[in-house]
Amino acid sequence: MSGTVGGESRPARPQDPCQAREVLGIVGDKWSLLIVRNLSQGPRRFTELKRAVDGISQRMLTVTLRDLERDGILTRTVRNVMPPHVSYELTPMGRTLREATAPLLEWSITHLTHIEAARAVYDARPDTSPA
Repeated sequence: MSGTVGGESRPARPQDPCQAREVLGIVGDKWSLLIVRNLSQGPRRFTELKRAVDGISQRMLTVTLRDLERDGILTRTVRNVMPPHVSYELTPMGRTLREATAPLLEWSITHLTHIEAARAVYDARPDTSPA
């Protein structure tokens, strides 16, 4: 990608690969991916997400939603009714994240029983301490 400065074209600065690590850390955590997965079905209220994402605390849901909103993955809409109606919805960029992570989530679901079995075998070994 290139830009123009004073009418002259110049090449875009290359992105620092380490910056990708920061983004992957934000969008790659388990709560973010589960929230994105649930929002792929359409807008959801906080309580709906809390029920749908098993094991997430109210505080962690709040923090994760704020982070995803800050990063442009979702939008937060407040409707001024009593009580206030707050809903969350994926942005176009959030939808592309869902498309990119769907195979990983499906792989996780498909292989969960195999992973649990492998862990049981590993944990039953007499010596599982690191070398």
